[in-house]
Amino acid sequence: MNDPRYPLGQLVRKTELTPDSRSAAIATIAALPFQLADAVRGLDQQQLGTSYRDGGWTLRQVVHHLADSHVNAYVRTKLLLTEDEPAVKVWHEESWAELDDARRGAIGGSLLLVTSIHERWTHCLRACKVEDFARTLMHPDNGAMTLDDLLSIYEWHGRHHVAHITTLRAQRGW
Repeated sequence: MNDPRYPLGQLVRKTELTPDSRSAAIATIAALPFQLADAVRGLDQQQLGTSYRDGGWTLRQVVHHLADSHVNAYVRTKLLLTEDEPAVKVWHEESWAELDDARRGAIGGSLLLVTSIHERWTHCLRACKVEDFARTLMHPDNGAMTLDDLLSIYEWHGRHHVAHITTLRAQRGW
């Protein structure tokens, strides 16, 4: 049986991307807002309040989590590109997902935020020089991380959470 936590399988980090895989990762990041909007289109409040797995977040929390996470990723990208090995702060995604805005808030603002952030983020990424992808930031838990590391993580991350939504919809016939 497949693990409902990882409908696409667990993250396999690629630490050094080729130019083609970089372009593909950026294209995946650019496409996320459209895929997310399609994934939640037509869901009612009860459906959005349904957990994608036992003990998991609701679909609403998944949408808000993507906005929260990708805002952080965008900021980390900008810090990495503008500072020498910036130290980034860990954010506690589980705690953020339990705040009232994530548990009960309408998803429209988060969908707009994802669209806006991804527009800026992909513009920024497409303008990077080859050497920019080797620049590093310092993560308290993961140590030095390059822009290629971030691309590898976040191209998977968006697809991973959209799959939580689309898998549940398919299972429930929504």
